[in-house]
Amino acid sequence: MGNLHTWGGPLPRSWHLKQVYLQHRILDRMRSFGMIPVLPAFAGHVPKAITRVFPQVNVTQLGSWGHFNCSYSCSFLLAPGDPVFPLIGSLFLRELTKEFGTDHIYGADTFNEMQPPSPEPSYLTAATAAVYEAMIAVDPDAMWLLQGWLFQHQPQFWGPAQVKAVLEAVPRGRLLVLDLFAESQPVYLHTASFHGQPFIWCMLHNFGGNHGLFGTLEAVNQGPRAARLFPNSTMVGTGIVPEGIGQNEVVYALMAELGWRKDPVPDLVAWVSGFASRRYGISQPDVGAAWRLLLRSVYNCSGQTCSGHNRSPLVKRPSLRMNTTVWYNRSDVFEAWRLLLAAAPNLTASPAFRYDLLDVTRQAVQELVSLCYEEARTAYLKGELDLLLRAGGLLAYKLLPALDELLASDSRFLLGSWLDQARAVAVSEAEAQFYDQNSRYQLTLWGPEGNILDYANKQLAGLVADYYQPRWGLFVETLAQSLARGVPFQQHEFEKNVFPLEQAFVINRKRYPSQPQGDTVDLAKKIFLRYHPQAGSL
Repeated sequence: MGNLHTWGGPLPRSWHLKQVYLQHRILDRMRSFGMIPVLPAFAGHVPKAITRVFPQVNVTQLGSWGHFNCSYSCSFLLAPGDPVFPLIGSLFLRELTKEFGTDHIYGADTFNEMQPPSPEPSYLTAATAAVYEAMIAVDPDAMWLLQGWLFQHQPQFWGPAQVKAVLEAVPRGRLLVLDLFAESQPVYLHTASFHGQPFIWCMLHNFGGNHGLFGTLEAVNQGPRAARLFPNSTMVGTGIVPEGIGQNEVVYALMAELGWRKDPVPDLVAWVSGFASRRYGISQPDVGAAWRLLLRSVYNCSGQTCSGHNRSPLVKRPSLRMNTTVWYNRSDVFEAWRLLLAAAPNLTASPAFRYDLLDVTRQAVQELVSLCYEEARTAYLKGELDLLLRAGGLLAYKLLPALDELLASDSRFLLGSWLDQARAVAVSEAEAQFYDQNSRYQLTLWGPEGNILDYANKQLAGLVADYYQPRWGLFVETLAQSLARGVPFQQHEFEKNVFPLEQAFVINRKRYPSQPQGDTVDLAKKIFLRYHPQAGSL
């Protein structure tokens, strides 16, 4: 999509060869199931070196992206009227379809999170038409699949005239739009159903593959029907488009079911109780009650605040200005946690239950971290060193180690499993270390300077112990030193001191276990008895 280049590379030739092989296997399997694959088309982005081959080519350098400087972003966009545009666009698609065949649907996103060089509708029309015309020059049956994210990501640029210029530059019915974040910020509502172009109502739900209980189940349940009944609706289907899977399975179960329903689930409370019974293979009153509490709390987000990104203090670089506000009553999470533990004796043989018990316990610890942080911040602001050390010490040196130990009991929450999957692609130890470091960057800094810090945050055993805990420890110690010395806490100084800790986690070569250790139920019970607000000493 042109957002990022050069950083993290170059990728070795072995990687490219494996990707070609894997792509063939994926396409073969999809087609055998009757699925319609989408292949990439030329969107207009070119490497800077094109000017060496075509000195007279007309290219525009776009702005930077995601806190990266132009060394790693600022892509070059070929002018739509340049004679090289249809040449490259057609050659690209011809070579691609020769290798992989075609099902006549192609993805291209020229301005995804990148502001076009001109807001003039005539320019946007020309840029869009150039991409489409390069497609149909090779495949007259081509249909363009476009992410609608750009329209809601930069609403200050994409006014009605600009949106219309893009959507009407392609013949009606030949542009299929993904309304990418429709469960929270649907675009079809203020674009006259994408000006007559067909669209797919999509649930994005999760950014970055974050752990953290979250969902907008009521909006998900009602959204597809509302889109279908919208005046002159051009909705043609539903989609699931998370940035990362492996979390909040109840959300995906509901959305998948809605693909087969004309109307919403009539009673979500009954549905979620049935989900729990089907999931564990047995109906338990305490389990049903726990899931109903989760439905009305963490899975009941509504409005513009529901971003689908875990902003818990636990997984963010500490400061005195962290937002701990949540849309639900934390007591519902703590009570659901208690109820699941009460049901545990009859459900320990269910892998799904053990996973959910860990996940709810993890969420409860996340809530406790927020409460401890609030106490520590208040103590610092009031100059109460003893209370600061108590709350901060509990957060950094008790809760986080306990969470890491709990996470280590399930293979799906192991940093070692994450890194081993990356290393498994390698054909040499040097490559394995290269992939290992890239995967650590993805979890943490994203760029050489923490350019999109903690975006893809996870809660994994090893990551909590060696990344989150050291920086929380440093934060508490820095606050305590500030009080003891009578000098104000300086965030910029703390960030300068904490960055080497974050960087050390990325560049070290420590190997982590990929096999679980300990019993999830016992460890969850241990944390509950020690830290539950009604059972422990918090």
